[in-house]
Amino acid sequence: MRPTRTTPRLWLALCLLALPFSLPAEEGDVRQQPGVERYPLQEGSDVVGQVQTVEASQDDTLIDIGRRYGIGYEQMRRANPGVSVWMPGKGTEVLVPTRFILPPGPREGVVVNVAEMRLYYYPPVQEGEVRQVETYPVSVGRMDWKTPLGETTIIAKAKDPAWYPPESIIKEHAEDGRSLPRVVPPGPDNPLGRYAMRLDIAGYLIHGTNRPDGVGMRVTHGCIRMLPEDIENLFSRLPVGTKVRLINSPLKVGWSSSGILHVQVYPALEEAEDTPTRRLDEVFETVSNSVEGHRYPVDFARLRGAVENASGMAEPLILVEQPFEIVERPRRVDPFYDRLELFETLYSQLEAQVSNDDA
Repeated sequence: MRPTRTTPRLWLALCLLALPFSLPAEEGDVRQQPGVERYPLQEGSDVVGQVQTVEASQDDTLIDIGRRYGIGYEQMRRANPGVSVWMPGKGTEVLVPTRFILPPGPREGVVVNVAEMRLYYYPPVQEGEVRQVETYPVSVGRMDWKTPLGETTIIAKAKDPAWYPPESIIKEHAEDGRSLPRVVPPGPDNPLGRYAMRLDIAGYLIHGTNRPDGVGMRVTHGCIRMLPEDIENLFSRLPVGTKVRLINSPLKVGWSSSGILHVQVYPALEEAEDTPTRRLDEVFETVSNSVEGHRYPVDFARLRGAVENASGMAEPLILVEQPFEIVERPRRVDPFYDRLELFETLYSQLEAQVSNDDA
């Protein structure tokens, strides 16, 4: 058998096809305390952080690891399919999804993305200082107690608050055979934790918790629940009057500082009127609008996989530059699947090139 020849043209194709797996790292994590994800903002960049891999210890749970790195329950579970939440096992490699596409809209004050179950805070800076963003896991309202959306402000703050449960929650407890007092004083049984910030939406708070394992899940009665250490960190730094924007963005698209388009997709809320086809159409339109006017090779196969998996991982969408002439096929009515054919064409022609070189 004669040795395989690899032409320069084939080498170029192979190198370009490897691009998605050897992308440059994003901005470094500049955490100043455990669990706080704090990143500098770069002009023209929507992506911060980088995915990390750590080894679990004998006593670790996925929740423990996530808490150390500022990642909630659902994000850790989706990033590590097949890994036990409660007993990952000593030496098990655990993926920590600490790369984020910043949510759409103004980068100021507090932004809570309900679909992502994540809070972003853009602290004010003095002139000449580098702007930063901090991000924290949160819990939000479950399906029958939805977290409201819209723009609001913090109107009051309380340390060691008493909790006055509304009649609806008292009734819910009674239907489950549980009693709930009219007033729950500060202490270990208070579900508000040690800090609470009231929003200008009647009955809704950003607060701590006495059950931190549930942070990163849809388990609240509509309020925004934070880890005890996270709410303590923010409490003194968020004055009354701070703007808070509550959004529902299960799809985020953004450019990295190196000019690579990324997509981050989360499961749609259970009550959302959504279908897989509708999601694909929406994502395709969003990405197509993002690259309009750019000669950018979108990896539409990876995009479709990101939508179907909805893992919450920030996925790069670069495919390849055109290393050889692309044979055009008759166009279909659906442009999404037309682009998938283009993706398959690149690989089929690469396979043909390999066969010709080995002939």
